[in-house]
Amino acid sequence: MTLLAATPQDSDTAGPGHPLEPLAPEEFSTAAAVLRADPRFPEGTRFVYLELAEPPKDVVLGWTPGAGWDRQAAAVLRNPRLRATYEAVVSLSTSSVVSWRPVEGVQPPMMAEEFMACEEVVRADPRWQEAMRARGVEDFSLVMLDPWASGYTGPGDDPAGRRLARPLSFVRSGPEDNGYARPVEGLIVTVDLDVMEVLEVADHGVVPLPPQPGNYLPELLTEPGNVPAFGELRAPMKPISITQPEGPSFTVDGHAVSWGPWRLRVGFTPREGLVLHDIGYVDKGRLRPVLYRASLSEMFVPYGDPRPTHWNKNVFDEGEYGLGWLANPLELGCDCLGEIHYFDGHVNDQDGEPVRIGNAICMHEEDASIGWKHTDFRTGRAEVRRNRRLVISMIATVGNYDYGFYWNLYLDGSIEFEIKLTGILSTGALPVGEDPVFGTTVAPGLMAPNHEHYFSVRLDMQVDGQRNNLLEVDSVSEPAGPGNPHGNAWRTRRTHLASESQAQRLPDPLAGRAWLVSSAETTTALGARPSYKIEPGPYTSPLWQDGSEQADRGGFATRQLWATPYDPAERFAAGDYVAQNPGPDGLVAYTAGDRPLVDADLVLWYTVGAHHVVRPEDWPVMPVTKVGFHMKPFGFFDGNPMLDLPAEGSHCAPTVAGGTEGGCGEGCTCGH
Repeated sequence: MTLLAATPQDSDTAGPGHPLEPLAPEEFSTAAAVLRADPRFPEGTRFVYLELAEPPKDVVLGWTPGAGWDRQAAAVLRNPRLRATYEAVVSLSTSSVVSWRPVEGVQPPMMAEEFMACEEVVRADPRWQEAMRARGVEDFSLVMLDPWASGYTGPGDDPAGRRLARPLSFVRSGPEDNGYARPVEGLIVTVDLDVMEVLEVADHGVVPLPPQPGNYLPELLTEPGNVPAFGELRAPMKPISITQPEGPSFTVDGHAVSWGPWRLRVGFTPREGLVLHDIGYVDKGRLRPVLYRASLSEMFVPYGDPRPTHWNKNVFDEGEYGLGWLANPLELGCDCLGEIHYFDGHVNDQDGEPVRIGNAICMHEEDASIGWKHTDFRTGRAEVRRNRRLVISMIATVGNYDYGFYWNLYLDGSIEFEIKLTGILSTGALPVGEDPVFGTTVAPGLMAPNHEHYFSVRLDMQVDGQRNNLLEVDSVSEPAGPGNPHGNAWRTRRTHLASESQAQRLPDPLAGRAWLVSSAETTTALGARPSYKIEPGPYTSPLWQDGSEQADRGGFATRQLWATPYDPAERFAAGDYVAQNPGPDGLVAYTAGDRPLVDADLVLWYTVGAHHVVRPEDWPVMPVTKVGFHMKPFGFFDGNPMLDLPAEGSHCAPTVAGGTEGGCGEGCTCGH
C-alpha cells in the first residue's frame, strides 16, 4: 500500500505533538468524513484500514517541537458491489483528500464485519447442514466456523475476481467447550465475501468426530473424559509481588518514552500492531540513533499435511487479517506484572469510526539479573551491577493461536525481539487408533499437523546516522602453516554484503555467523566503525517443494536475512496485498533489481522461525514457546556502557575461595 508514505504538503498546521503520534480517535472520524464527502467515494464503500500516513523521513528527522507539518491519514477501502479496492490519503490539516487511487487486481485483508458474517452465511447453507448431519451434528449453533483466508489454490482464486474465504468447521458440546477438540475433517467451504454467498461445499468424506473433550477452562478441566484428565486442580502457589515503591524509572509523554539511556516512540497500526520509532541511546550526554523504525512486517504459517483440509493452510496472519485489530486488551497481573504503563490501541470499524482497544500495549521494566560482575580474589572485594530491561509488548489472538510480541531494551545497549507462541493448535480428525503421518496424535482421534511459523521483522536501521553498511562475520580456522604454527589459531572473516542479492543470507551456527550493521558516517576512538551486531536466533529452512503454493507465496521465509535500501513503499515482507496473491511478491519482488547497499539508508528484514513438531504436551492449550533474536552494540561504545551505572545495594558478604568471608567493608558497592 504505497500511499501509506505521506506525500509532502506545505502546511504550518501544528499536529498533536509529534509527526509520528498515532491517529487520535477524533482523527479517524475526521478522515472518514472527508473521504465520504469526496465525489470519488462510491456508495457502500467500506473502510478496511485507516491509520497515520507517516511523513517522509526528512520531515520527521528535521522536525522541531512547535513546528507544523501536514498531518495525514491513509485509508484502504473496499466496495463489495463494485468489487473494487482503493487507496486514499487525507490531509487532516486541510480536511481534504490528497490522493485517491483504485488498485486493480488485489484483495485487501479480511474485515471484522466479514469475519462474523461469513460464519452466519455458512451456518445457514443447506449443503453444509447436510454435511454436518452426516457427522451426527444437529445443533448448528454449537458449530464454530473459523474463516480461514482462501490461499491461492489455482486460477479460480485470481484476486481480480471473487473475494474468497475458506472457513473450517469445529463442533462444541456447549457454549464454553473447546471446539478445536472436535474438528470436522474433510469439509471445506468456499465463500464469496463481497456478496456473502457460499460458492462451494466440498466434502471429502466423513471422519468421525474425536470422541473426547479437550477443555482448559478451570470449571471444565476435571469433567469426565477430558484429555488430559485431572482429578482435581493443584493447590495454588504463594504469590509473587513486584513493587517499585518510588515508581518506575521511565517517563512517558504521549507516545514518547524515556528510560535510563534509551529514547523512543511507541506506535500502533491496524496491520502491524506494535511499532517502535526513533530508537536511540544517550551516550555521555549525546543521543545516538540506532533504529528509525522497528516492526513485524509479516507472519506466515504453512502447514505440512497434504490432506484436503490441511494442505491449503498457509495463512499470512498479518497481511490477510491484521494484528492490530486482533490485539488483546491486556490485564494487570495476567498479561503483565509490575508497575505498568499501558497504551491504548485504536483501529477503525468498517464505517471508518474509531474502535478503542484498551491497554493494547503494555510497558514495564524488569530486573534482568547481573549486568556485569568481578570479584578480586586477592582482596575479596566484589563489584556487580544488575541489568534491567524495558519491556514493550502486545498480544494478538489469531483464531486458534495466540502470539505475544515483546521488544526488550537493556541497559547495556542491547535490543531483543521475542515472540511467545501459545493458544490452541490447528487440529484435524482421524480414526481412533490411526497414527498420523504428517503430524502428532494429541488425543484419541485427534491430531495436529506439522507446521512452521515465520515472522519477518523489518528493521529500518540508523546506526549512528542514516548511512549504514551490512557485513557478515564468520569465525574461521587459520590454515596450517607459518601463520598458525601450533594449530590453534582462528579469526573472524568479514564479508561486505554490498547488494541485495549478496544480502540474502542463511545462518551458519557452526561458523558462529552474525551480521554487523555499521555506520558509514562515524568512527570510534579506536578507528573502527560503530556497529550493531545481529545474533541469529532459531530458523529452519522451509520444507515445501518448489512450485508449491507455499513456495510461490512465502518467498521471504527462504532466507533468514534480507536487506534493501530504504523505500517507503516497501513495508511488508510478503507484499502489500497478500490475500489470494499467487506470488511471488514482497521481498522477492523488491530485491529483483539487485540494488546496491553500499553506504545506504539500510533496511534489514530478519526472519524468525518456529519449527513446530507438535507434542502431546501442546494440548489442549500450548505452553509458551519462545523464539527471537538479539541486537548488540559492537564497537558502538568506547567500552562497557554500564560502567557508570550506580550499584543498587550498599552491603554484601562475599565468600571467595582463598579470600575472605564476611562484610566487605566501608564503601562497598558490590550491589549484591
